[in-house]
Amino acid sequence: MDKHRGFLQHPREESDKEKVYTRVQHWHEYEHCMPAARLVRQAGRCMDCGTPCCHHHCPVHNLIPDWHALVSEEHWQQAYEGLDTTNNFPEFTGRLCPAPCEDACTLRLADASVTIRSIELAVIERAWSSGWVRPQRAVQSISARVAIVGSGPAGLACAQQLARAGYQVTVYEKADRAGGLLRYGIPDFRLEKSVVDRRLAQLVDEGVEIKTGVRVGADLPVNALECDALVLACGSEQPRDISVPGRSLGGIHFAKDFLTQQNHRVAGDRVGAEGAIVAKGRDVVVIGGGDTGADCVGTAFRQEARSVTQIQYHDRPPTHADILNYWPEPSPEFHKNDHDEEGLVRIWGWDTIAFGGEAGKVKDVALQRLTWSKDAGGAWKKKLVTDETQRQRAQLVLLAMGYAHPEHDGPVAELALDLDDRGDVAASDKDYKTSSPGVFTCGDMRRGQSLVVWAIHEGRACAHAVDDWLSGESHMPD
Repeated sequence: MDKHRGFLQHPREESDKEKVYTRVQHWHEYEHCMPAARLVRQAGRCMDCGTPCCHHHCPVHNLIPDWHALVSEEHWQQAYEGLDTTNNFPEFTGRLCPAPCEDACTLRLADASVTIRSIELAVIERAWSSGWVRPQRAVQSISARVAIVGSGPAGLACAQQLARAGYQVTVYEKADRAGGLLRYGIPDFRLEKSVVDRRLAQLVDEGVEIKTGVRVGADLPVNALECDALVLACGSEQPRDISVPGRSLGGIHFAKDFLTQQNHRVAGDRVGAEGAIVAKGRDVVVIGGGDTGADCVGTAFRQEARSVTQIQYHDRPPTHADILNYWPEPSPEFHKNDHDEEGLVRIWGWDTIAFGGEAGKVKDVALQRLTWSKDAGGAWKKKLVTDETQRQRAQLVLLAMGYAHPEHDGPVAELALDLDDRGDVAASDKDYKTSSPGVFTCGDMRRGQSLVVWAIHEGRACAHAVDDWLSGESHMPD
């Protein structure tokens, strides 16, 4: 292949996806790994920029041009080894990451970024199937013990790094199974739980002890933990609510509860009829336009909802934007997602002002038109258009407006930890130390609701900080 000119010879290609009419009938992943020959061509499109913005804008700083070059020459194992040096869980980011690296790709200026996420996923899946992913056990044993509360991607990345350095690591998880957000916050059609389980098995083989069904700060006091350092990676689990007339009506639920229930069902767990949240045969309204809202939409379709409507209070982005005004940051452009193909109706630029009810159950959502303008400081401000209203029929409403901050009971309350002005646990990204000596925090609990790839970065960096604090110095990659 003519190096560094592949982008002139081959257009950008996306991974294949299962047809709509079949994928909505099951809970399995429907995006397929790209065949090897296509991957080689796509990797060969990389320009190997002198200063690669893709590397800089990847939160874990993946060595993207390096493993593109290796894939283009079909050196798959070396590509995996390079990927493994920076990312503990590329099978998660390869499925879930919105790929800020692709927005920062130089070819984005021609609207044809390298398909970095698809290549990453293919590399790690080939590594798993070829047996290249093995436990990396510590070459030394350190007597110091580290307790980690939370088994989401931040907690697991921190645990893996510390265990590989030789520390005695125990992870505590309040749910019945480990995985945190990956287990119960992400539907199986985006991330099948066997993918999580095989990585957990590797961590256990590396010496990480995982205890589930333990609520630290409730079942087990923090002062009862036998550890030399404590890491809190409990996530951001306090959902944003809405305070409008009719909020107390039946049939209005937080997205987290809806998604968690369905993930239990897919896992084979029994979910009782009382308190069950089911979309089948109902008109569903999802309030919120982010990833959580999209997961609710996809889940509702697979539960055979009669209709699904998503309310987004901001205006619809333009179909095309001047990329030069934004690159290497994402440009505000509208792109259809998979759920648009499945039948989603989106309503842009409307605010929820009330819920209508009948016999104690929600029957519709009252909406009022919004306009947006910038103030003198450049901040966007919304204004209600009082004479433009509508009602949207609904027997199930899902609140998917994101998460405000971590839960403030449990370890946060017991340790009386300082909070920042957003309600997150206060700690810098220099040392990840909380206001309590020997207690660290990372992930969404510290930085607020964010991406899986940022959680992995935070877990790795926090492990580096813990190692430095316990040992006086650290040679662990952060």
